[in-house]
Amino acid sequence: MPDWFHEKEPRSFQPKKKYRTVWISDIHLGTSGCNAELLLDFLQSIKCETLYLVGDIVDGWRLRKGWYWPSSHNEVVRRILKMAHKGTRVVYVPGNHDEMFRDYVGLGFGGVELAHEAIHETADGRLLLVTHGDMFDSVVLYAKWLAFLGDTAYTFLLKANVWLNAVRRRLHLPYWSLSSYLKMRVKNAVAFIGEYEEAVARAAIERGVDGVVCGHIHHAEIRDFDGVTYYNDGDWVESCTALVEDKHGNMSIVDWAEENRQRKYAAKLANVPA
Repeated sequence: MPDWFHEKEPRSFQPKKKYRTVWISDIHLGTSGCNAELLLDFLQSIKCETLYLVGDIVDGWRLRKGWYWPSSHNEVVRRILKMAHKGTRVVYVPGNHDEMFRDYVGLGFGGVELAHEAIHETADGRLLLVTHGDMFDSVVLYAKWLAFLGDTAYTFLLKANVWLNAVRRRLHLPYWSLSSYLKMRVKNAVAFIGEYEEAVARAAIERGVDGVVCGHIHHAEIRDFDGVTYYNDGDWVESCTALVEDKHGNMSIVDWAEENRQRKYAAKLANVPA
């Protein structure tokens, strides 16, 4: 193992939250929009039996245009590898932005398994298809050049997000996503999300599973479609969310940005550091 793997991590005085399973996706390491610090804070606060990385963990599209990799992104990789080293099963399902890893499906590195998709059995016996979800996005599937065009505009929004939150930090204000706010107020984007969710749910029905977990559209959600449950774990660029399963098989979305806001607010009221 490289030297940086063995470096000590900051000690936490908060008890770790224990989950049976955690799903995260759309981290987009290698971009300035990645909220690596919040993700690292989340990963250091949990213990889980299985961690699913549901695609777009590394943003190969952006890295091909120019190298961007601050130390916080290294810390995220280190934390995930340490979780695998300490016994967490880590399954990596590549997405469209990290599609270069799809050539290595079936292999493993540092205790991380690579798979095109996975079937997860919950504690209460339900079967869930785990897939990134880009194959259900007609823009990515049938007009890749348009997806790249959209990615360019989206990247601009994310850069604006970074600048805005840099100002907010100076003003001691919590994280807030401009891109997420605008997306949910554009009629076409809202319609696309609904159509995407239905397409993914239909695929789960055809596969005969009880539900499906995906990412890709940066919109955390839990919805039922004709007896099949659609789960989207969100992202770590806009919303900073994860999907978690407890020891009984109950599933829920963790909004870490909101929890961070509440923690800072409580610390401010108590006049202690967050």
